[in-house]
Amino acid sequence: MTVTYPRKLRNGMSARDIMGRVVQEREIHLVTLNRYRYNEQRSCKDLTDVIEKLDGSPKELVKDLSNHVREEARHAMWLTDLLLDIGGPVNTPPGTSYIDEFERLLGSENLHGEDQKEEAVISSLVAINVTEKRGCEYFSAHIHALKAAEPTEENLKIRATIERIFPEEASHVRWGNRWLKQIANKSPEHRAKVEQAKQKYSAIEQAAYEAGMD
Repeated sequence: MTVTYPRKLRNGMSARDIMGRVVQEREIHLVTLNRYRYNEQRSCKDLTDVIEKLDGSPKELVKDLSNHVREEARHAMWLTDLLLDIGGPVNTPPGTSYIDEFERLLGSENLHGEDQKEEAVISSLVAINVTEKRGCEYFSAHIHALKAAEPTEENLKIRATIERIFPEEASHVRWGNRWLKQIANKSPEHRAKVEQAKQKYSAIEQAAYEAGMD
């Protein structure tokens, strides 16, 4: 999961700089939380698509992805509850959707044939991994900003929810790293495929992130 912010807020600033400003402006803060909710919700759909394409193999990956879906759905529920509690929106967020751009690229992978399926599994794992890393960057920055912000009742509720979600998001990154390392260790050819996928999807993720800044 990740979230993007208007270009006017970015201007080369770090995630901490951006979130430091976001938490000071309630309307933008609420939109940001709703983007988190929307992206967690949509991640369930994307992960389910990967599970269906795997068609039962490898079983351990299907199991791990199913658990991932469960956790993303739980995050969406927690964020929905938070937004309803503090009077925030739970509609489709405005602006260009980062996750729609990335979903389109993930959906282009063909899982037919064992060689193609393996490459598509690598691509899917790398794609999930890079977006989770972006999400963790901003969750960490969000928590840091809230610790420095005025400890209002609303800010404390928001911080408690983000701190509840963040450890599971970090575990998703570690999970992806483990799977990719396991695949890369199979052979030099597999290692090359993993590295190529990392370069490709890091560039795609950055492009999707930038598109969301427009």
